[in-house]
Parts: sequence; structure tokens; C-alpha cells
Amino acid sequence: MTTMAELATPNMPTWCPGCGNYPLWLSFKNACISQNWNNSNTSLVAGIGCHGHLVNFTKMTAIEGLHGRPLPVACGLKIANPALNVFVFTGDGDCFGEGGNHFIHTARRNHNLTVILHDNGLYALTTGQASPLTQHDIKTKSTPNGNPDFPLNPLVMAISSGATFVARSYASDIKHLEKMIIEANKHEGFALIDVLQPCVTYNSILTHQFYQQNTYYLPKDYTPNDKIEALRKAFEFGEKSIPLGIFYKEDKTPFEKEFKHLNNNDLIKISIENRSLEKTYEKYY
Repeated sequence: MTTMAELATPNMPTWCPGCGNYPLWLSFKNACISQNWNNSNTSLVAGIGCHGHLVNFTKMTAIEGLHGRPLPVACGLKIANPALNVFVFTGDGDCFGEGGNHFIHTARRNHNLTVILHDNGLYALTTGQASPLTQHDIKTKSTPNGNPDFPLNPLVMAISSGATFVARSYASDIKHLEKMIIEANKHEGFALIDVLQPCVTYNSILTHQFYQQNTYYLPKDYTPNDKIEALRKAFEFGEKSIPLGIFYKEDKTPFEKEFKHLNNNDLIKISIENRSLEKTYEKYY
């Protein structure tokens, strides 16, 4: 079984004290230990941002790609080797700013990925500029007179784009987040976990205290199979009204199983030795 020691690297975390990335990181490692995720069966993909440093502190095969581009890389990994557990770590700016188009189409195609959104409501690594998820009228380094934009809703965007597993958790609720990560990975299809992950340095509004006082679990009798009801709950965000849990879940064939021409022969198993394009080009002679 995977152990905590096996997940350790020589690199010490560089996140700010109190950063929501710490409990998020611990929740993921706990899930790895519980499910025996390791270098033999799991790969991590990260974008650019504070969240991307997680791959330096976790001993797991990983790729840190270009800003906003972790999803295309993850799609390639999963198509080549569908047996891999592929986790995407991305920030709200990385995912919905530079990478918004990738998010829509990856969800629409139902790629079998687990996307863990580090949602702190701004660009933290570049010292606090407004992101597509920054609340309206909030003052940041890039909006000193208040943010004129209104934020995207990641849950609504995921559900309406075709994601088949959509959940939300709060970073410091470690047990709940661990459970959400495990459930999301078990799901076959595009899974998003919106992790409310406070930035203690640059976001004085969406704080640990704010989430501790204003979040609640979806009730036990809530069933996540009604898309309209899921959208209604996803629009809830305010005082005493931020739900946590699985909002929507749908059984649907994942994109990787649509490659019928492979005859269930994964790309990673196909030998590349002695391959020639000569016959392919002959018809153009």
C-alpha cells in the first residue's frame, strides 16, 4: 500500500502560512494512501499558479504544463493509457481565464479525468490580480477601484458544459475533501471538484472564517441526478448558503471508450517498433 513517506519529496512547501493549499494537499495524499494511488497507476497534471507547486511536493509522476493548458495534456495521457488515474490540479485563473475554452470542451466530451479546482477567487502567484472568479466590486491589484466584472460560476459552467460529476468541498474540511476526491476518481467521466481554497495573503473576503461560517452539507435526501435542481443549488452562494457535496452525477460513456477503431487495444500497448508511413504515403504518389 502507498504510504505517506513514499509520497514525500526533498522539497519543502513554499505556500504562505495558512494557505488553503496545505489541507488540500493533505486531503489528496490521504486519498492516495486510502486508494493505493502511486507511480504505477497515477499521474498528475498541473497548470501554472500556486496550485502547480503541489507536483513538486508530491512524489508522483507529474507534468506541469503551460498556463491554462493542463486539461489538453491530461486528455492526451488518458487517451494513451485509460488505466491511469489522471488528476488535474488547476487554479481559477488558470482554468477559466487562459484555459476556459479547454474546460468547456473537455467537459462536453466527458473525458475521464478528475479535475481539482483550487478556487481562491484571484490570481495568487502573480500577487493578487482579479481572475474570472473574483467577486464583483472587489479591489485587487488589477482592479484598484473595484472589480467591474461579475464572476463565473464554476459549478454552473461545468454542469451546463456536460460534466458528469460535479462537486464542491472546502479545503480545510479534510475528511470531506478526501471523500470527494475518491468519489470523483471512481466516477467514469469528467469530474470537477470546486475546492474553496482561501488565499490568506491576497483575498481578505473569501477567508477560512467566511467558509467555516457560511458552508453547509447538501442534505442526505438530496439526489444528484436532477440537472435542473443541481443548477439551482449551484447558484447558491452567500451568507449561510454555500452548499458542499456532490451536486450532479450522471452515468455516461466517457470519451476514451468512444475510440472503437482501437478495438479495446490501448495506445500505450501498441508497439511503435518498425512502424513505417510508406504505405500511407503511397496513395499520394
